[in-house]
Amino acid sequence: WVLFVFHQTMDGGWRPTVRPPRLGGNARMGVFATRSTFRPNPIGMSLVALKGIECRKESVILKLGSLDLVDGTPVVDIKPYLPFAEALPDAAASYAQQAPIAEMPVSFTAEVAQQLTTLERRYPQLRTFICDVLAQDPRPAYRKGEETGKTYAVWLHDFNVRWRVVSTGFEVFALEPR
Repeated sequence: WVLFVFHQTMDGGWRPTVRPPRLGGNARMGVFATRSTFRPNPIGMSLVALKGIECRKESVILKLGSLDLVDGTPVVDIKPYLPFAEALPDAAASYAQQAPIAEMPVSFTAEVAQQLTTLERRYPQLRTFICDVLAQDPRPAYRKGEETGKTYAVWLHDFNVRWRVVSTGFEVFALEPR
């Protein structure tokens, strides 16, 4: 487990109720029943995979995978995952019981495809990263099933990725550097 500070949302204060995306973005729940970043105590935690440990003269480097943090996030603590204590076989969630299914097809305009080819020298997994994120359909749940033509944007890594809904899924039409 990595414990960290929600540093990008601290200035926004906290809210006693929030609208979780998995409930369609319109239904409200108490903040403590959700994973909202707008909390009275801005501490978050992320379950990570330990991929390796590298010992150097004066330091130890943990190689982590599946980390759900923004670059530059302040890390407060690291704790071990203990399956015998933390895996609760009878645990249940009141909502979001199943993981979202990544099924939205993602395509790129010719211009963006060419841009990605150039960028992949510096960002070797950028195309895959964009596809993996957009395939999970990051639109608000109440927008899913919406007609084609609507455009959206999301910051991924150093880029504002702009895409639109087309009849075959999502089409990325712009990749704007920060």
